[in-house]
Parts: sequence; C-alpha cells; structure tokens
Amino acid sequence: MKQKYSILKNDEENKLIIREYAELDKEILSLLCEEIYDDESIESAIAKGKETLISTLRTKTLFPISICAEKIAEAVINMYEPEHDQSIELFFNDMDMLTKDRKAPVVEDEVESEPAEIDELLDGDVSNSDLNDKSEIKNITRPIKVIDDDLNNIEDE
Repeated sequence: MKQKYSILKNDEENKLIIREYAELDKEILSLLCEEIYDDESIESAIAKGKETLISTLRTKTLFPISICAEKIAEAVINMYEPEHDQSIELFFNDMDMLTKDRKAPVVEDEVESEPAEIDELLDGDVSNSDLNDKSEIKNITRPIKVIDDDLNNIEDE
C-alpha cells in the first residue's frame, strides 16, 4: 500500500496539521485522517526527544508504523528549526519497506570434516529396556474418570 503524509505548519494559527493519505484505489490517494496539533505541545515534545514527539504525534486515528513515525518526527523537527519549510510531503510504499531492509540469511561456515555414515547414525545406544520402561506412563493421573461400560450402553435417539 502506498501512503502519503502531508505535514503543514500554520504559523498564523500556531498549529501543525498532519494529513494521512493512502492508495485505496489504483493510483488514487484518498484522505484517511487529519490531525491538528498546537505548537506548544509539539515544541515541548521536541525538547524532550524524538520518542516523546512520536508519542505526541500518534493518536487513535493517526498511528503510523515505527519507520514512518520516525521519518514524520524528523520532518517535524526540521520544520520547527529557524529555516523551516511551511509544508513537507512524505511518501511511503510498503513493498519498498519489505524488500529494502531484508537481512541476508546467516550461513554457518563450520561443517563436519567427515560426514557420519548412515549405519553409524542408525546404531544408537537405545536399549530395549528403555523402550519397555512404562513407569512414566503408569504415573499419569487423570482429572476425570471415564467408565468404558457407560460409553458402550449409549443408545441412539
């Protein structure tokens, strides 16, 4: 899914507006939600750090995943610097995020010098007395007692 976040800073009203758009139809971005924040809460969250800012920006209706939330927070921090832009648009594509940060599989270099023969693998130290030891099974307690005679006497209705 493709997403767009439009971040607008309205200096006249001392507000920050974030609009979230998503591609619900092919090549058409639809507005999902709009959140409005006052400058005081954003500035105090920036002073406390990026994590606090992300927590402030996230609401019940606007809750971007962590990758998007970090990029949005960085954009908001940049907007509140002296030479700031009035608006920023961020574009995200889930397919890019899924394929970009994939880690290569871990391959162990350590391999046995000589593979074991199949006959050696089949020959084990298991004795018949180990297989016939049913003491563990005898010690099982059942919470419900089932009487076999009653099960056989059930008549079909």
